[in-house]
Amino acid sequence: MSNSTVRQTIATPVAELFGIEAPLKVTAEKFADDTNVHIPKIDAHYVFRKEFVREVLAYIQRPHNDAMLAFGHTGTGKSSGFNQLLARLNYPTEEVTCFEDMRYTDLLGQFVMKADKPGEQPQMTWVDGPLTRAVRYGHALIINEWDLMEPGELAGLNDLLDGRPLMISQNGGEVIHPHPDFRLFATGNSAGAGDEMGHYQSVKTQNLAAMDRYRVIEVDYPDPEVEEGILARVAPKLSEDLRKGMVRVANEIRSLFKGECPEAQIAITMSTRVLRRWAMLTLDFKGAKNASAYALDIAMLRRADAEERQAVSRICKDVFGELWG
Repeated sequence: MSNSTVRQTIATPVAELFGIEAPLKVTAEKFADDTNVHIPKIDAHYVFRKEFVREVLAYIQRPHNDAMLAFGHTGTGKSSGFNQLLARLNYPTEEVTCFEDMRYTDLLGQFVMKADKPGEQPQMTWVDGPLTRAVRYGHALIINEWDLMEPGELAGLNDLLDGRPLMISQNGGEVIHPHPDFRLFATGNSAGAGDEMGHYQSVKTQNLAAMDRYRVIEVDYPDPEVEEGILARVAPKLSEDLRKGMVRVANEIRSLFKGECPEAQIAITMSTRVLRRWAMLTLDFKGAKNASAYALDIAMLRRADAEERQAVSRICKDVFGELWG
């Protein structure tokens, strides 16, 4: 069984879709139907990176029975990168976040008690899970925190990635031939070899045979100019000097987190997500004695230990000087 309805597409310049530098003749196929409820919502503030766009579009155009994994530190834009790219293409998308005890069958679906019409007697009815919906209807599936799952469970995807149909034994052995638009994305804090730095609890080493089926792209934090542009969009009333200083602080914190400074290391980092939060809260609490310090405390530091708070405070004082309370 399959639903192989061909969707109408529109060739649209990549530069127009993603706001990156590219010749106008370079296009991507965008689905004409923008009404599907599974299309992700567009974040107008998102800034795309050219290499990421190039590699993901290449996968979407010619998947060759692969899946695609984006790995990197927390908050680097892995999930949002996939989400926002797919949103611009009007690509219906399923998304699931893994947890330690998650099973492959959770992706397939389950039987639930359900009445077809009001007043009728409920009956056991099969309900598709995110993987089954994606395969059946030609959606993209994003599996977040992919490396939290047991490798033996993720190996259930191997047959599907090898081009074989999806077989659901729980639903009477139903066989679903993948829709030609089905695509599989995964995100994680590791590239499958486990957490070498010890920052991410429960990350598991994945099966080498399963990893052989993934294209891999590493996603790092954006360049300072990109993050300064993001802050200019989300907090335009902050001075340019303050926005630049915030980005400098973020990158100093990341250097300590990554162990790039031999003399010190901390176990917290400042993602782009937290950086945005810090900037917006600084505006929200602009009446406070030191609004940026108060906002940083709320945005991140209240979950840090004493040594980490001191380290971040020193960074802020070095960057902002006497302006930091």
